[in-house]
Amino acid sequence: IYPPAYHGARLRAATMAAAHRLVLLVLALLAVATIAAAASGARRAAVVGKSAVVSLLELDGRGAARETRSGSCYADAKRAEMLGESRKSGAARTATVLELKHHSLTTIPDDPAARDQYLRRLLAADEARANSLQIKNNRGAAASTQSGSSAEVPLTSGIRFQTLNYVTTIGLGGGSSGSAATNLTVIVDTGSDLTWVQCKPCSSCYAQRDPLFDPAGSATYAAVRCNASACAASLKAATGTPGSCATTGGGGSEKCYYALAYGDGSSSRGVLATDTLALGGAARIDGFVFGCGLSNRGLFGGTAGLMGLGRTELSLVSQTASRYGGVFSYCLPASTSGDASGSLSLGGGGGASPSYRNTTLVAYTRMIADPAQPPFYFLNVTGAAVGGNPVAAAGLGAGNVLIDSGTVITRLAPSVYRAVRAEFTRQFGAAGYPATAGFSILDTCYDLTGHEEVKVPLLTLRMEGGAEVTVDAAGMLFVVRKDGSQVCLAMASLSYEDQTPIIGNYQQKNKRVVYDTAGSRIGFADEDCSFV
Repeated sequence: IYPPAYHGARLRAATMAAAHRLVLLVLALLAVATIAAAASGARRAAVVGKSAVVSLLELDGRGAARETRSGSCYADAKRAEMLGESRKSGAARTATVLELKHHSLTTIPDDPAARDQYLRRLLAADEARANSLQIKNNRGAAASTQSGSSAEVPLTSGIRFQTLNYVTTIGLGGGSSGSAATNLTVIVDTGSDLTWVQCKPCSSCYAQRDPLFDPAGSATYAAVRCNASACAASLKAATGTPGSCATTGGGGSEKCYYALAYGDGSSSRGVLATDTLALGGAARIDGFVFGCGLSNRGLFGGTAGLMGLGRTELSLVSQTASRYGGVFSYCLPASTSGDASGSLSLGGGGGASPSYRNTTLVAYTRMIADPAQPPFYFLNVTGAAVGGNPVAAAGLGAGNVLIDSGTVITRLAPSVYRAVRAEFTRQFGAAGYPATAGFSILDTCYDLTGHEEVKVPLLTLRMEGGAEVTVDAAGMLFVVRKDGSQVCLAMASLSYEDQTPIIGNYQQKNKRVVYDTAGSRIGFADEDCSFV
């Protein structure tokens, strides 16, 4: 029998030992968290409040791409597809994932004079695009006064195709004869409806990097007949002009011809046709209606054509709605590296999806339709902040804002742009970065010579319903000169307050942008989009 003091000593010793073990466990967990945070910080620009510290290499799109998608993520998706496994809780879904094949084309020139000319040409093309989207604002004289499935295909920067837009690869044709589909690189455009590619025999075509699509080599190709609804009302809604009819060949077969003119002077004319469309090989859409362009010109770089992701009946979104539920999303990579790619996902139900790798929850705002501009996706921006500081402007919440994958640089209403620019220059100038001359459409530029890293105030847009979107550091500054002597705020002002503001693709980098046409909503989430 031991005295009470003995039992008390043993109890105290046991309690201290348990406390010691608990402290060690907490310290171990903190160490793991610190290591994970450090690794995460090494992968992405360090965010401080609503600013980010980022290197000039990352701003210029030359940062290292993430080496995960082509490995485990793509492999897991392929394995799940082969085994018929569900990648999402609830209803079973399959994901088709396509690895983008890059073309070996010339990058932005290193020579300062050649680079200057190259970027001026690209920004001039973007200005023409942005102006073309304003063409339905009838200014005139007044202006002078002021379902269950999903598919994923990778997206890459179009810089190697001499365009600042994003491109993906589709397969077209093939069929029962055993012939292979033709792989074609096309611009992804949410502001267009009709998907079209250049075709043989081409009477007037611009130079493209891929071989021309040859309808004669596809067993599933067929011209749309003149009495088809696609040739009349559907084509008029998609292009503004109904199809025209012509009889060709000795058999007297009638074909429907389309004529598509863009406001910037670009155009495509040819035969409206159907064929088998392949997205990643496994996802095949039979009877897909597209334009087989025989006479094409304009600002399409070296691509084979254009993928229309607009809202009318002939868009890819509408034609595949029975399969994908009218939902698509994309993640645009910040890197211009030829090996880096983001993704375009069809399907997903407008919520979580196995193809999404977002690091924040998807926040939604109302999708607005404009009957005068049916292909386009609009939303309402009610507020803005720069570096965490709110800005006030008459143009905020005053009208619909177009979100567009085909426009590069964001255009803001003059009052909004002035407020954003003033706060940005106040914060950036206070950090000691000297101003320099403007460049093309960009009027706010800095000399960052000698700075390996810069602290960039980030623009946050508040949407109707409370959703907030903070522009990634890679979307805030446009590097004109590789040595950093001319780096510009990557936004521009519209000419008039009542023109339509545009959120361009440069400001959508490293975001998962979800278009849920069935639910009439648009969602945003942070996601690292650059993978190899």
